[in-house]
Amino acid sequence: MNKFLANAGVCSRREADEFITAGVVSVNGEVVTELGTKIKRGDEVKFHDQAVSIERKIYVLLNKPKDTVTTSDDPQARRTVMDLVKGACSERIYPVGRLDRNTTGVLLLTNDGDLASKLTHPKYLKKKIYHVHLDKNLTKADMEQIAAGIQLDDGEIHADAISYTDDFKKDDVGIEIHSGKNRIVRRIFESLGYKVVKLDRVFFAGLTKKGLRRGEWRYLTEQEVNFLRMGSFE
Repeated sequence: MNKFLANAGVCSRREADEFITAGVVSVNGEVVTELGTKIKRGDEVKFHDQAVSIERKIYVLLNKPKDTVTTSDDPQARRTVMDLVKGACSERIYPVGRLDRNTTGVLLLTNDGDLASKLTHPKYLKKKIYHVHLDKNLTKADMEQIAAGIQLDDGEIHADAISYTDDFKKDDVGIEIHSGKNRIVRRIFESLGYKVVKLDRVFFAGLTKKGLRRGEWRYLTEQEVNFLRMGSFE
């Protein structure tokens, strides 16, 4: 029962237990106060006399443009990623993780709370690849240092992989990282005296923005959703 209420977006599982105990949940017209009650398909569940139904799960992939905020609501009334996916569905979806206002690229939005927490939980941190354009050429020594490990204010961080994206342009770099820390890619380069001019996330948990122009979105395929659920993507 508590899982059903949580999946329906009514409240968390812990809060659901409190509501059940308080006697505000009914199944097929009967008030249920016993924790662990099982729900069958076709049962009519009511919360405070309002019918509860499980929302269909929505998965939207956005190629985030610059100058948009990764939040559901911005007090400063700036353009948010939610403005870009307005027509996607009537369900309330939200971004999985964050991208800085001026970072572009792959962003997943969903109402699947279980999957969202799995994709952002430190235990399951998923692979992310960024294309970084710097204000000057990255030296080979600094690149090796980033791969070996850099000491930042909140601990040591190292790239899983880093390379020039073009042998003739040393200010263009690809970096692969698992960390979910805030502004991590920008902070890595800033700590060595570089300024990130452009930052584009090209890969997140197996998802790419291939075929999506900046600011465009699409629904995930069933296969992509299954891969994410199974955790097949690093």
